Amino acid sequence: MDPIMLIPLIVMGAPVLIVLVVLRYRHQQTQARYRALLELADKGVELPTQLLIEPGIGYSERRRALVLISGGLGLMLMLFALPGELADGHSLHSLWGLGLLPLMTGLGYLASWWLNRRDETHG
Repeated sequence: MDPIMLIPLIVMGAPVLIVLVVLRYRHQQTQARYRALLELADKGVELPTQLLIEPGIGYSERRRALVLISGGLGLMLMLFALPGELADGHSLHSLWGLGLLPLMTGLGYLASWWLNRRDETHG
């Protein structure tokens, strides 16, 4: 394998690895929670309904939206500021559009959060 191809592989593989680690951690947390609830139920303890409801993060859509928007803007600015050129003579400035994907996804989450919040106050 060409060593120059190793860099993009590492750059693209690192986020995938991070996501897999986070998903595994959440899965283990959920399994431990269910095991604890089953042990309590086996002992005959009456479980309150609050324990049976999955814990949620308040404003998770807004938080996710802000992270994606800032990540998209950061990616766009980083690519725009890079001084290098590709092998075919194109500048790295032309890659700034890659940041539009997380930016637009974040704007979608922000719109969803705003619409859900509006429905809760009017409904």
